[in-house]
Amino acid sequence: MRIVLRENVEKLGRRGEVLKVADGYARNFLLPKKLAFEATGANLKRIAQEHRVREVQEARDKQDAQALSARMSQLSLTAVRKVGENEMLYGSVTNGDVAELLEKEGFTIDKRKILLDDPIKSLGIYEVSIKLHPEVTANVKVWVVKE
Repeated sequence: MRIVLRENVEKLGRRGEVLKVADGYARNFLLPKKLAFEATGANLKRIAQEHRVREVQEARDKQDAQALSARMSQLSLTAVRKVGENEMLYGSVTNGDVAELLEKEGFTIDKRKILLDDPIKSLGIYEVSIKLHPEVTANVKVWVVKE
């Protein structure tokens, strides 16, 4: 069966592609989950219209994310922690902690979007990246100081 993808489907294709797939896969998975349409003339026009609307929405989302990134880049967050010997922290500063610090500043960001490779375990100034959009990343300074 020939189909047109409405969404990106992993290991199959990207949105807008016209593909030939097994009839059962199309009828039982792709069509019921609204991931694809049957490739008819009317559906091709419908996909083209959806594509234009989505491009405008994505451009607007990217622009909003860039504005938010500019505001967040000027932020400097301070995490106050108890310190033991050798200036090592009791515990660490994690994605969740950074999300809470951002919330106190008025930014609601999901902790999964905060790109922190390893939890911060010592005092200092750290640059933390936050993925706001697939193409936009903000960098925030996090100061870890002792209590």
